[in-house]
Amino acid sequence: MVAAAGVVCTFAAQLAMGTAWRIGVDPTERTDLVTSGPFAFVRNRISTAALITFTGLAFTTPNLVALAGLAVVYTGTQMQVRVVEEPHPLATHGRAYTNYAARVGRFLPTIGRLRPQRGE
Repeated sequence: MVAAAGVVCTFAAQLAMGTAWRIGVDPTERTDLVTSGPFAFVRNRISTAALITFTGLAFTTPNLVALAGLAVVYTGTQMQVRVVEEPHPLATHGRAYTNYAARVGRFLPTIGRLRPQRGE
């Protein structure tokens, strides 16, 4: 049930992004900064929903291998978002993204908000 909810939430988040939804990061492409709908609460709603899916799948056979795999998925997702995905809207949208990221959590509401740089 948890995995199915995660799949539905992933699809809903993709729909909410509209034409801004992409797979991967293309530094030459500029899309709109989506801050409404589910993205008003969580910046990386698609990643959050995917993590819910993987958590549900891991708990269908709760053993050491499944839990280790889940830890790898969580770590990989953190790295992907922080190192690859978040720098792109920061470079593309600048202050608009900084202000948005200061208000909205990375994967959960209020958790993982970016702190403004000194002097801002």
